[in-house]
Amino acid sequence: MKTFLATLLLVGSLALPTPARQMDQHAQHDPAKAHTGEVVKRGTPIGESPAVKFADVFKEPQKFAGKSVVIEGVVERVCKAEGCWMQITPEADAADSVRVTFDHKFSVPKDADKSKFRAEGTFSVKTLSKEEVDHLVKDDGAKIKTNPDGTANEISFLATGVELWK
Repeated sequence: MKTFLATLLLVGSLALPTPARQMDQHAQHDPAKAHTGEVVKRGTPIGESPAVKFADVFKEPQKFAGKSVVIEGVVERVCKAEGCWMQITPEADAADSVRVTFDHKFSVPKDADKSKFRAEGTFSVKTLSKEEVDHLVKDDGAKIKTNPDGTANEISFLATGVELWK
């Protein structure tokens, strides 16, 4: 009888629908981040890089430049042309944001605005030319704080893997 019950439990757990299984796997990784609903995954699976807070990155961006980390937050906007970048914030309606790119290895759904996300990758700090700023603002709808000469200092994030959920 014990063997029958154990087999029944095992078979029942394997038959969970995909979103529930994804939620269970996510909860095992970090119980505080468990959620319901479908998880959209792009790129490589998120690994064991250390998690960092946006506030720490905004205080000392050079400290995190080039190091693989995991970040979490909210998608403020997505490239409407191809889904080739996201603008992310630590929480909804936050003042500071970071542009995430994927090195054209994958894209995200163009309707992912206001989704929560978790991503692994590396930060960089660079100056965008006036032409780059104009392209991002006019063609793709990005919001970028510009310098008087039209250039912009940008903290960006190159993601190797992304998870999105509503």
